[in-house]
Amino acid sequence: SIALRDESISPHTRDELNKIGASARHLLSIINDILDMSRIESGRMELGEEKFSFRDFLEQICIIVDGQCEDKGLRFVCSREEGLEEYYIGDSLKLKQVLINVLGNSVKFTDAPGTITFDAAQIACDDERAHLRFVMTDTGIGMDKEFIPRLFEAFSQEDTGNTTRYGGSGLGMAITRSFVEMMGGTIRVESEKGVGSTFTVTVTLGRAKENEKAETAGKEAKSAETLPDGLHLLIVEDQK
Repeated sequence: SIALRDESISPHTRDELNKIGASARHLLSIINDILDMSRIESGRMELGEEKFSFRDFLEQICIIVDGQCEDKGLRFVCSREEGLEEYYIGDSLKLKQVLINVLGNSVKFTDAPGTITFDAAQIACDDERAHLRFVMTDTGIGMDKEFIPRLFEAFSQEDTGNTTRYGGSGLGMAITRSFVEMMGGTIRVESEKGVGSTFTVTVTLGRAKENEKAETAGKEAKSAETLPDGLHLLIVEDQK
């Protein structure tokens, strides 16, 4: 990357440096997968509990995947259903890794002119927890139904020829399932060879206090709407 900043290098040298960079990133991803798997198997992997903006979280994922799709000539459709809250509490980095792992595989195993869709929804909640569902569909090469039960096993590959063509460590989906289960969720797969695949991920996150304030304000506003004609209500809050 440092060498690529030099505008005087020849196109041939620039091409070689780009190939070196791609190989380095691939090697780094394999090392990170092995380290993650090691921490999971040793029981030392822990989830973070931090408040995060769901809008920003979703936007970051869509930017990454949309760029990957554009490079391959694929169509990417991202949607969020009504009812999703502005903030949640949980490990946004690991959840992002889960979704990018799945969507990245969809991009990897889909050829142009294919389509990748990504839908996010909140399916249930109580006072403290919210249950979210993410559905990711592609029009890629798909899988045999017999292979699906082994998809989340470490180093599992349906076709060894795919390793040469598409790359990968064979650990990504095993790590994905482990993270999803740590978040109290599930991951389900439907696939047909030559047609495509659909991954449905559900996770449980904490609800942020900002959501509760918004709900309270909404209830107050609704109560104000039912006041008799000629009566006005002023609410003043001293918030430092």
